[in-house]
Amino acid sequence: MSLHVQLSPEALENLRRQRRNSTISSILASILTIAVIALVLGIFLLPNLVQESPTIVTYESSQVEEEQIQEKKVNTQVQKKPSAPSSSMTKVIAANATSTVSIPVPEVDVTTPSLEFGDGQDFGGGWGDSGDFGSGGGFGRIPQDMRKRCSPQDRLQRLKESGGTEACEEAVVKALDYLQKTQNPDGSWDQTHPVAMTGFALLAYLGHCETPKSEKYGDTVLKAITYLVNNGLQNKGRLTNKPEASIQWVYDHGIASYALCEAYTFCSKLDIEVPDLEKVTKKAIEMIIDGQTEQGGWVYRFAKSGGGDNSVGFWQIQAMKAAKHTGIFSDSKFSKPSKLALKWLSSVQSPEGAIGYRNDPNRSPYLTGGGVLAFQIWGEGNSKEARKGIDYIDKHSQFVWGNASANLYYHYYNIQAMLNHGGKEWDKYNKMVRDALVKAQNPDGSWTQNVGSHGPINTHMATCLATLSLEAYYRFLPGSAK
Repeated sequence: MSLHVQLSPEALENLRRQRRNSTISSILASILTIAVIALVLGIFLLPNLVQESPTIVTYESSQVEEEQIQEKKVNTQVQKKPSAPSSSMTKVIAANATSTVSIPVPEVDVTTPSLEFGDGQDFGGGWGDSGDFGSGGGFGRIPQDMRKRCSPQDRLQRLKESGGTEACEEAVVKALDYLQKTQNPDGSWDQTHPVAMTGFALLAYLGHCETPKSEKYGDTVLKAITYLVNNGLQNKGRLTNKPEASIQWVYDHGIASYALCEAYTFCSKLDIEVPDLEKVTKKAIEMIIDGQTEQGGWVYRFAKSGGGDNSVGFWQIQAMKAAKHTGIFSDSKFSKPSKLALKWLSSVQSPEGAIGYRNDPNRSPYLTGGGVLAFQIWGEGNSKEARKGIDYIDKHSQFVWGNASANLYYHYYNIQAMLNHGGKEWDKYNKMVRDALVKAQNPDGSWTQNVGSHGPINTHMATCLATLSLEAYYRFLPGSAK
């Protein structure tokens, strides 16, 4: 006989509920176990999945007063860390104590301009869209007329279109290598006039689109920028050494301001942070605008009267144009001073087209190229003054290496003015200068120039002027006011 036990409906329902709860509990326990395992694995594996941070250099500085720039020194040591490939990589520069550098400039009055910087009234010792090119990408934000220098392909195309050759580009690279080898430990060049000479060198690197992000020249460029920033901080925005020792510090200031403006444009667009670069650049340009004479030129000490020393003024005019690209100022900031400057140059031009040292067009008339360039970069390249100047250069310019006709201080302006003008005048001039200039380069990448009775332009300055001249084929688009 078998015994059958039958559960009541209530008991059956309780049993089913217990089974249900047990199953749910088991599932929840499994999920919790999996979550704990995943968390443990994540703790051990997560560090291997995180990318390294960008290159960062600490910045230590004392608080700066709003009314006045205080003295600081910029430290360009960069901690090398791997970084994710990005066009927005950031560099930050450190600032510490001040340094002292002097530029003794003798004051000697002469009746004609001298190519010895400090020895005369004229030039004064040694004057006379993305990719891994030029440094790392992000160049689509650079102003168009500057951007063409940043791509090797664009550079070669511009060389071909403008009348240059691959030999010109090879000479430029050799020169940049030479400059890199001759840079002083503090980021400057030269010992007598390091501010101006550093400005020249920095312009030569930026003319090839070499920035602080450049793989080959980045440290060289960064040290040059920070040297000039440091100098401006020491001198309350005035870019020179021993500013009270010479009336000719305005040469230093104009050239270095020009270089810092181009540096700021590249650094700001490429997200390279250089402390106080904007502050010093802004102050330097304001000094140039405030230092214009009532007649429209610029003279020593930035005196408000005296007409204009055009050799001094051309650097201030170029610096203002570079400042317009920075975005620091509104375009209206430059409307009045640029128009006044062109009015001055027009008033001192000879009927034949020459623009000389001051108000006498027969005094250093080979400065005419600087005057023509001034009209071109401020949108007056088709004016009668610019056309007359081109005619003068076309008729009178010569280039025979080894004598005064090849004075690179003059030809630095002429090659830009003639290239911007174009046509048969440019073809004639280019044929005369291009190959002779390339051939004159020394095996080490420098140029050594003896320009005749005024004495030699120092090797550093000659090298920079020759480099800038050969970069003219792609440094700016023709009609560089655009």
